[in-house]
Amino acid sequence: MMFGIALIAFAGFAALCLAMPKHFETLLGRTPGPGQPQLLRVTGWLMLLVSLALAVQSRGWAHGLVEWTAVVMAGVTLWVFALPYLPRLLVGMAAVSALLGPLLVLSAG
Repeated sequence: MMFGIALIAFAGFAALCLAMPKHFETLLGRTPGPGQPQLLRVTGWLMLLVSLALAVQSRGWAHGLVEWTAVVMAGVTLWVFALPYLPRLLVGMAAVSALLGPLLVLSAG
């Protein structure tokens, strides 16, 4: 269950990263359309909130919050260190995370 939650949070950070025009251009090779950064920003925060809610629901406030913080920090660390060197790989990982994360959570629930 926590792996699925981690994937949802990872996809949320991907959306927040893509909400910045500089990173959008780096990762996708084009400029964002009108309204895309705002949509990505809202989507990213919603995914992070959903992942937090799922973590708290599955493990309680004490353990869920701690585990969620740990997996979020791991995902952010991956983004920070891989963005300059493997930007295309991160886009693929984010897409897989957005699809696989909810499936894992639903199958474990």
